[in-house]
Amino acid sequence: MATLNVGNLGEYLREQRRNAQLSLRQLADAAGVSNPYLSQIERGLRKPSAEVLQQVAKALRISAETLYVRAGILDAERDRDEVETRAVILADPTLTERQKQVLLQIYESFRKENGFEIADGDEESTPGTTDGSDAGPRERTAGQGDGDESAGQHKTAG
Repeated sequence: MATLNVGNLGEYLREQRRNAQLSLRQLADAAGVSNPYLSQIERGLRKPSAEVLQQVAKALRISAETLYVRAGILDAERDRDEVETRAVILADPTLTERQKQVLLQIYESFRKENGFEIADGDEESTPGTTDGSDAGPRERTAGQGDGDESAGQHKTAG
């Protein structure tokens, strides 16, 4: 059988959908994807984009990062800190969905400015974070050295 390496994701999605007591059709409608496409994801025949996973996670009210890891978009160990930070932002009940997305975009732009790559697939769901990225680190060190140096020393790459 020629399935992609997303069977674990599909099984997990099916389990979460059943726990939420949603039919395949209900989840597809809530996530804004087609019923057949969602069925193929659950059966491990399709690998969804980060954007689709985010929509499904929102509909299921679960962490999109968990789905990213299961889909192989994020590496669980390497990106653990980023995943935890994103999960905390997404789980904050005091923020609107728009505020959460803006905050995540700012967070990702700071990570990129400081030399940390944005995980594959995230760029699709965060338009605008690539503008001016070439000049980012130079601007930071030349114009804002005092405020950012301590933050830059706090976390090291690797």
